[in-house]
Amino acid sequence: QVHLVDSGGARVQAGGLPGLPCLASGYTPNGSCMGWFRHPPVKDREGAAVTESGTSIRSTYYADSVKGRFTISQDNAKNTLYLQMNSLKPEDTAMYYCVARSGSSCSSVSWSRSERYSSWGQGTQVTVSS
Repeated sequence: QVHLVDSGGARVQAGGLPGLPCLASGYTPNGSCMGWFRHPPVKDREGAAVTESGTSIRSTYYADSVKGRFTISQDNAKNTLYLQMNSLKPEDTAMYYCVARSGSSCSSVSWSRSERYSSWGQGTQVTVSS
């Protein structure tokens, strides 16, 4: 099972963050679905963005609420996934979790279902003030 360590959370005013890094260790087959979920205060946990690891042709999905503002990317040499966050809003305030489904690709139908992900990081807090 892949082990994930996420970090980079901060308290910011509306704007951007350079990126939340997620370091993955353990064997992760190419094409595994990896990404970020978030849990806002007093709301349900939700998928933010996912992509498939280690492949040049990969499926990537974003929640409508972050599309056009967040970008997910990866550095295969460093086994690190990144979530770049631009135009942050107070409603983006949440605990952000790196997730992975080792050996399974991302599905357009189920990518946002948290129960499909077996590996979770410990979470990193992002707080956005207006």
